[in-house]
Amino acid sequence: MDVTQDEDSRYEAVRSRDGRFDGVFFFAVETTGIYCRPSCPAVTPKRRNVRFYPTAAAAQGSGFRACRRCRPDAVPGSAEWNVRADAVGRAVRLIGDGVVDREGVAGLAARLGYSARQVQRQLTAELGAGPVALARAQRAHTARVLLQTTGLPVTEIAFAAGFASVRQFNDTVRAVYAATPSDLRAAAPARDREGARAATPSAGIPLRLAHRGPYRAGPVFDLLEAEAVAGVEEISGVPGRRLYRRTLRLPYGTGIVAVEERAGTTRSGGGWLDARLHLTDLRDLTTSVQRLRRLFDLDADPYAVDERLGADPRLAPLVAARPGLRSPGAADPDELAVRAVAGRAEAERLVRSYGTALDTPCGGLTHLFPAPAVLAEAEPHGPLGALTAALAAGAVRLDAGADRDEAVRALLDVPGLDARAVAAVRTRALGDPDVGPPGETVPDTWRPWRSYALNHLRAAGERVGVTR
Repeated sequence: MDVTQDEDSRYEAVRSRDGRFDGVFFFAVETTGIYCRPSCPAVTPKRRNVRFYPTAAAAQGSGFRACRRCRPDAVPGSAEWNVRADAVGRAVRLIGDGVVDREGVAGLAARLGYSARQVQRQLTAELGAGPVALARAQRAHTARVLLQTTGLPVTEIAFAAGFASVRQFNDTVRAVYAATPSDLRAAAPARDREGARAATPSAGIPLRLAHRGPYRAGPVFDLLEAEAVAGVEEISGVPGRRLYRRTLRLPYGTGIVAVEERAGTTRSGGGWLDARLHLTDLRDLTTSVQRLRRLFDLDADPYAVDERLGADPRLAPLVAARPGLRSPGAADPDELAVRAVAGRAEAERLVRSYGTALDTPCGGLTHLFPAPAVLAEAEPHGPLGALTAALAAGAVRLDAGADRDEAVRALLDVPGLDARAVAAVRTRALGDPDVGPPGETVPDTWRPWRSYALNHLRAAGERVGVTR
C-alpha cells in the first residue's frame, strides 16, 4: 500500500495499525488534541476527526500533543529524507546532528549553500515545519528520554537537551506532552523508572534505538567485528549476543557508546537495538544517537529495499534468506574515509601514534581516532596525507549535510585515491544507498538500492562482480 497517494490510504494504515508507516507520517485527532504514530494501539478515531502530518514537528506546530501511549516522538526517522540527496534531505540530517542547536538557522543555511529564507521555505513546504520547529521537536524528545531514563536534575536536563533556558524547556514540554517535566518523569515505564533511580551520570544513558521492519543484525555486527580498530572499537560476546563498543569525538566532548546485537530483531513489525551512552557532556546526546543510527542504518525502509531487490531472479533467494539486511554507515565520516584508504592495520598504528588518549580507559577502549588535522600535520605524504589535508581544510566535506556528488568530485581530485576507496566512502560515510561496484556493470533493476544488493551478495559469500 502506497500511503503517499491519498489520505484515505493513510487512514487505512491507521485502521490496520500498520507499523510499516511509523515515521513515514503522523496522524492527529481533532477531538482529543493528540497526535500519534500509525501503529498506535488506541481505539481508531473517526475519519472526519483525523488530520495527517509529514512530521511530528508539523503536528506540534498545529497545536497537537504527543500521545503518551504510542510515543510518536520515538519512531524511526523518515527513510525518505534519510536517503534523499537534495537540500531537504541534507537539511534534515544536519538538524538531526544538532547543527541548529549549535549554529542556529544561519549556520544550517550556510552549510547547505542557501539563504535562511530559502531553507525555511523548502522545509516548510515539504515537511510542514521549518528548521526551528524541527529542532524544537528533537529537543523535546531528548528531554523526555533524559527525564525518563536518568535521575539528573531538571535544570541539567534542560540545558543538556539544547534549551536556552529552563523556562523555555518547561514551556516546550508542556506544549508537546501536556505535562510538566515532573509529570513526564513520573509517567515513565516501570523499566525506565527503576533504571533511572539506580543510574548515575557515570553509568551512562540507556536507550532503545528504534527501527522499522525486520532488522538482520548478524551481518552488521559481522562487518563491525571484522573492521574493528583496536583502541577505538571492540566487540565481545558470541554471534547473536554480541556487544559493540566504541569511542566518539563529539561537538562538546567525547563519548563511549555500546550497542547490543539482538538475535530476535527480524520481526516484520519493527523493533529496536539496546544501547548505552557514556558522555562527558550531555549536550552531545542527540548528536551521538543520530550517528549511531547512521552507523547501524536504522532509518532505512526494508520494505522498499526488499520489494525491489526481491524481484530480481538472482537476488530473490538472498533477500528471502535475509530480510531486513542493512547497509551500515559510519559513526564518524572522516574516520571512515581515513580507514578506507589506510586499511585496518595502518589505522591501528595511527591510533597508537596520534590518537587522543581517554582520560580513563574503558576496557579495550583507550583512544579517540586521530582528527584529520593531526594526521595531515604528522604524516603529510602520500594518498593518506593528501586526503587528511583535504578533510582538514574543508576541501572534502563528509558531514551529515554534505552534497554526495560534490564530495565524490572532491575525493576524485585527491591524488592517489582509487575507485574502491571512493566507492566505500560514498556508501558508508555519505550513506548513499545506490553505489555500484567500481568497474562493474550491474542490472538496472537493482537501482536505487545497489549498496544493499552488494551487501546481500557479500553476506551470501557470492562474487560481487556481476557484469552482464
